[in-house]
This record gives sequence, C-alpha cells and structure tokens, in this order.
Amino acid sequence: MLDNDSVLIADEQGVVEDIITKKEAGDDIQIFKGIISPGFINCHCHLELSHMKGMIPEKIGLIDFLITVVQQRNSPKEKILEAIMIAEEDLHRSGTAAVGDICNTTDSIEVKQKSELHYYTFIEVIGFSESTAEERFVFSKNIYDKFNQPPAASAQTSNYPHIPADKPQASLVPHAPYSVSNKMFQLINNASIDKTIAIHNQECKAEEELFTLASGDFYRLYKTIGLDSSSFKYSGKSSLQTFLPMLNKAKNIILVHNTFSTEKDILYGLQLAAQSAQQLFWCLCINANLYIEDAVPPVDMLLRNNCSIVLGTDSLASNRSLNLLEEIKTIQKKFPKISTEQLLRWATLNGAEALQLNNMLGSFEKGKQPGIILIDSIADKKISSVSTARRLI
Repeated sequence: MLDNDSVLIADEQGVVEDIITKKEAGDDIQIFKGIISPGFINCHCHLELSHMKGMIPEKIGLIDFLITVVQQRNSPKEKILEAIMIAEEDLHRSGTAAVGDICNTTDSIEVKQKSELHYYTFIEVIGFSESTAEERFVFSKNIYDKFNQPPAASAQTSNYPHIPADKPQASLVPHAPYSVSNKMFQLINNASIDKTIAIHNQECKAEEELFTLASGDFYRLYKTIGLDSSSFKYSGKSSLQTFLPMLNKAKNIILVHNTFSTEKDILYGLQLAAQSAQQLFWCLCINANLYIEDAVPPVDMLLRNNCSIVLGTDSLASNRSLNLLEEIKTIQKKFPKISTEQLLRWATLNGAEALQLNNMLGSFEKGKQPGIILIDSIADKKISSVSTARRLI
C-alpha cells in the first residue's frame, strides 16, 4: 500500500505507465478518496447458474443443494442467457477484471466473446462411472473445443490489447472428487499440461465419510439423481489425498472452497505440489460456504502454512452477489486480524497468478492493463460495511 504522495500514471485505456511522486507529476492530478486498486480477479464463478438466484434455500447443506441444482437448473434458454448477461454486467460494474468461470454448456460463449472482462473458462467434466468415462470426456471436450475457437472478427471487442483475441483460455477440469472416476481423472490429467485447473474440494463433512469409510450422505445424492456408484472404490484416505496424486500435470491447481480441509491435508497438498513443480491455490468463497453449509474455511490454518489464497464468489445459486468486495468484507469480519493489503492481494495479484494472467492483470506495474478501481468509505485503513468498488478505467 503506497502513501498519499504516490501518483499512478496510466493512459486512456488503463495501461500503466508509471508510479511517481506528486512533485514529479505536477498539476492536473485526479485525487480520489479511498483505495485505488487493480481490478478484482474472481477465481471461481458459475455464470451458467445465474438464473437460479434465490431459488435454493440457505443452509440446507451441500447434498440437498446439489440435488436441487440438478433438478432445477434447466430453464428456458432465453432466461438463462438473460441472467448470464445481467450477472456479467454486475461483475464489470463492481470492479472485476477477470473471472475463472465454470461451464457445463456453451451458454456463456457469446457474452464472453463480447466482454471487456477476461475469462479463463473451466469446462467441468463429470463422470463417476468407469465404463462411461471416455464417452463423457468426449462430450466435455466438444464443449472445450467450442470455447477454444477464435471468436468472429465482429466479437473481438476486448479493451485488453495484451490478451490475444485469437487465443481464448480454457481447460478441462474435474467437478469434484465425489463425481469423477479414476479413469476420468487420468483423461483430464493428460489434457492439463501447462494449464490451470480447478476442483471443488472438501466442501462438506460427507465428502470425507465417502472416501474414508465408504458411507454417508453422498449415497443419498447418488440414489436421488440416479447415479450408478457401483464402480466407486473408497481409498481409506481423505478425498484430497485420494485425487491430488492423479492431477500432477497441470501448472496450477485451484482448490475451491476447502471448508473442511485439515492441516494434515494442507501440508500433504503443499508437499505433493512441490514434488510435481506445481502451484496450489486455495480459493475462498466464504459467502457461498455460509449460504450452503453455514460454515467458514480454516483461513487461519491456511495462513499459518503460507498457502497461496485467492477469492471467488461461486454462483448466484449459492450467493446473493458476484461482487468480490462482499467476499472481502465477510472475510474481514470473520478474521479481523488480516490486513487490507493482504486481502486485496488475494483479490488481485494472487488471482491473476492462479489464472496465468499476471503478465497483464493483478498489479500496477509498467505495461500492465489491470483495470483501475476505487474502493470508497475506508475506515482506519479497513474496508467498511458500506464500502463500494467502482471502475475508474
């Protein structure tokens, strides 16, 4: 955090030219009350579920949440597309520069191609049966191929000259350890070289019961949605210790939620990632965790072990907003010892590094175009409950 004598110099497109002193800057300096920050990086979002806002009751637990999503996510295409467009506008308005977005369909392609935001699209692969793994993988690979096609010339309207419009970024990712077979993990791993991938991790206690005891509430989920779980072989180890060795080829792995992660698993993950020359990022979606499980992730434990933390909002099916500042406010309320500077690093540079966009986003460095936002209503160097974030450039 720089002092009030520092002046940010940027061109009209927001490309950073320098940071200098007031004396060097001379006249015609714009002064804003609050914190000037690079644009936010939302590392975990589901734009496709935006039409489900308010449809699912709070605090019903992950199993019933998943059952409801499966049973109610289908809606008229026009409603889905309209909700995606509105949600995308909200992301832009509240200061987001880039999004790691989970997709099961191609519904968001057009919005993303025309957006001023940058997207790293995670094509989510689901397949619990070994016998159908290749078929399910090909289905998701077809969606991936469509996202990876260069947009039509008319759609190349991005204001980010550093991002090649003909090289969209996407990867195939596992949904969660409880919904992906070992064979499917192998197929995903082989497609992950140099990519960033993401996976929902340890979001509820039932996940550990499934992998350590082959029991628990996930069997109710499988029965309710008609999923054949006969090929599942429990490992006797935690879910993280079961799946992580099968994902050793990606450059970065974003572990999402981590609400019930233990210190043993955190240390295991860090050691394994180091052996595989990978970077692990631990994504907090604290408002969604409170919405679904009424629980918060072990942030103090992650900090104690020097974990790289990033932030996400999850979907509007599990959150009231996609505004990353609201996630920061909740973390600050639950963990008041964390500094504003550290929270903003999680929301900006760490997220850019996780999505491999740090050459252009995430910090005020010469030549970058990170987006410039203003966070107002700062009290004692802390973001207050009434603070808002708005885009300057």
